[in-house]
Formats: sequence, structure tokens, C-alpha cells
Amino acid sequence: MLTPEEYAAQDAVGLATLIRDGAIKAAEAQQAALTAIRDLDPILGAVVEGPFDPPLAWSQDGELAGVPIVLKDVIAHATGIPVHAGSGAFAEGLVYETDSTLVKRFREAGLAIVATTKTPELALSVSTEPRWGGPVHNPWDTSRGAGGSSGGSAALVAAGAVPIGHASDGAGSIRIPAAHNGLVGLKPSRGRVPLGPGQQELFYGNAVELAVTRSVRDTAYLLDLVHGGAPGEKYTAPPPRRQFKDELEAASTPLRIAVSIETWGGEAVHPEVRASLESVARTLEDLGHHVEFVHPDLDWDSFLNALTIMWCAGTSAGVTPLLQGEGDESRFEATTLTCAAAGATLTPADLGHAFSVNNLVSRKMGSFFGIWDVWITPTANQLAPLLGRFDADDPGCSAEDWVRRCVAAYPTCALYNVTGGPAVSLPLAVSTTGLPIGIQLGADLNREDILVRLAAELERALPWAGRRPAIHASHRGVPA
Repeated sequence: MLTPEEYAAQDAVGLATLIRDGAIKAAEAQQAALTAIRDLDPILGAVVEGPFDPPLAWSQDGELAGVPIVLKDVIAHATGIPVHAGSGAFAEGLVYETDSTLVKRFREAGLAIVATTKTPELALSVSTEPRWGGPVHNPWDTSRGAGGSSGGSAALVAAGAVPIGHASDGAGSIRIPAAHNGLVGLKPSRGRVPLGPGQQELFYGNAVELAVTRSVRDTAYLLDLVHGGAPGEKYTAPPPRRQFKDELEAASTPLRIAVSIETWGGEAVHPEVRASLESVARTLEDLGHHVEFVHPDLDWDSFLNALTIMWCAGTSAGVTPLLQGEGDESRFEATTLTCAAAGATLTPADLGHAFSVNNLVSRKMGSFFGIWDVWITPTANQLAPLLGRFDADDPGCSAEDWVRRCVAAYPTCALYNVTGGPAVSLPLAVSTTGLPIGIQLGADLNREDILVRLAAELERALPWAGRRPAIHASHRGVPA
């Protein structure tokens, strides 16, 4: 019988290997996941629908056959499972008759969906504290948030309930919760993972999907299994030169690595975050890479203003139609309504200006990556915030203030959504109080291969697999 400790100690590839070799049955792994979710969710508050017993149907021929996964409650959807998008406006749930493309690929990979997980309302916050359903608590310190917008998935993966959690990222929403929960969170290049069939693009091309995991190899294996174009997709990334999992053990070659510790947006960098990044830089030098402290020439205010325009325009496009006629504003949170109202006042010229700024940013970053192979920064300027810091239901917060509050704490995350390039947050350090510290590695468009190879190298040099949060499946939700 698979014990909670044995189950939680395995990543997805490890579980799949045990199942394939006959050491355990798929049902054992899935039952362990269901038990862990039932035990932990009263503390974490991460689940929306489920847990599903039995899990949703999965292919027994997939490479990760039988491995449990949770599905973030926005964008991706499974047949017959209500989607609420973190909002009281969808309390009854939107039910789809077919899987989204990514969910279909999850199933074909053998992944067994055991629950859906919380997101902030419409994924419009960097902390998962929706009014509808309540906040997700960080398993490392339940007084703190799990980050957003993929906070529900991240909390369950960090707590050992499942090895993989589906996640999406429009301005850092994979990497932010990965950083605050001690996980690997890769935002793939634009077009690497399909959004269809219901969407051609999201957030003007900024939003992408993948997952949060506990190991670099899980991320690499998953990306191999789900990437690639699909009919009708607006963006499609070129195929990799070889499988991403082949990068895990590939021979290391010296890279030119830029490192930045800047106070963009007025949010100071926590001293322990700064020290952690400096330590990682020294490790990279010891590994034979060329490392310099340097940063790209970017106009932060111009970038933030353009992002605010897109944020508000996108919010208005989604929310305004729902309010026409007899739409009930009370079902939405205050900043959602504020940003939607601000978006409704924008003109085509405003949006065109934002696109021009984004083009300039993308060109500058392209030139920067013509010199540097990888750019390393803090994922988050601060440690995991206390619950309540990002109150999306604050009626006194203007649209500009809300976007700045969200983005300034994670200033380099949204850059990669705008450029379309890949970036990954790695749990390379821990604070003196035991909170995870995420370090972000970014690369040029379509260069996930570089990031996977370097991330695997850092995982070997600075391993994190043995760390456990206070709330964890190995001790059934009782703090260690």
C-alpha cells in the first residue's frame, strides 16, 4: 500500500515509472491524491470542483498514465465540469460539451484530473483571494497568500497533494505562485501550447498555459507531451530541435548570463531576495558560466502604462457584455468593475499606442538577448505577502493603482508575456523564516531549451526536493 510519505515524495515522472513498472497501481496514486486533497483542502481552501472519485477519464497508453493532476478553474475546461473563473458572476458554472485542446492533451498524456482549483476573479490578481469562495492559503505559512492567479494549483502541488497543477500566465500567473510555494513554474513561449478551441488569443497574446510542478523534469516531460500547434491557433511556436526532456542531461555549455536586482516600479527588493540572487549568481560562475550584473534599457513607466491599457481593455471586453441588460454588478469584485469601466473609456488609438510601446519593449529585449543567453532576476521582489495585501474588492482602488500594485511587486514577470519569450521561476532559496524564494530565468523567444538545460543544472547544484511546507500530505495536514 502506498503511504502518504511515499506518494508525496514522488514527482509525476517518478509516479508514472512506478505505475508502468507495476510497483504500484494507478488507483493507489489517485486514491492518495484524493485523500490528500480531502485532508488538506479544509486548511488550504484551494479546490473549486471535486475531488473527483473516480478521476476524469485518462489514457492508459500515455507516458504519464495514471498520474493525478488538478485543473485551474479558468481558460482550460473539461467536458461537463463547471467553470467559475473565480467569480460570483459564474457561480452556477459554465459547462462545456467538449474538452479544451490542452485538457484533451492532458488526458492523452495519461494525466488523471482529480479536481479544479481556485483562481482570483477572472485571473485578474497576483494573489488568489476571490470574494467568491474565499482565499487560498500558502502551505508554508497559512497567514500568507499562495500567489496568483494559479494559486490553487500551486498550493496543492507544494503540499504534496498532486505532482502537477495546471496553470496559466497573463502577467506572471504561473511564475508568481511558483515562487511563493517553492515550485518550478515555466511560462512557455507564445504559441508553444495551444489555447483552443474557444480562444485564438487571450489578453492580446500575453496569456499562455502550462503548469506548476515540483521538479524540472516534470516540466520538461509535460511540455514535450502538450506542445505543438492546433487548427485555428493564431500563434504557433516552431518545434524544438530535440525533445525538452533531452535537455535535462545535456552537456552544459558556458552561457552568457545577465543578472539584475533593480527596484523597478518603486517596490524595494527584500534583502534576503537580493542575497539569494547574488548567491545564485556565484553558483552560476562556479558552474562555468559568464555572469555580469547588467539590465536592459527599458522605460518602466511607459511599459506599465501600456500594460494598464491592455489590462483594462481586456477586462472591459470580458465584463461589459455581461453587464448589459440586467447584468448584476454586485456579483463582480470592485477592481474588476473599476478596470472594466476604465477600459470602456479607451479609444482604438489608446490601444494602438500600447501595442507600439510593446513593440519597442519586445525589440529592446530581442536586442538584449542577442548579447545575453539568459537574464536572471527575482521572480518576486518580496516574500509571500500576507493575505489581504492584494484586496481585489477594494472600491477605493483606481484601475491604475490596482495594476501598478499587482505588477510592481513582480516587475520583470509581465515583460515575458509582452515579448512572448519563455521564463521559468525556480525555488533556489529559502528565507530565514522558511519561506520559498523564487529566482526567474528568462530567455529569447522559443528558447525553452536553454532554460530547461540551465534549470536542470541549477536543480542539481542547489537541490530543493527535500523541502516540505508546514501543511503537507506526508503528515496529513498536521503542521510538522
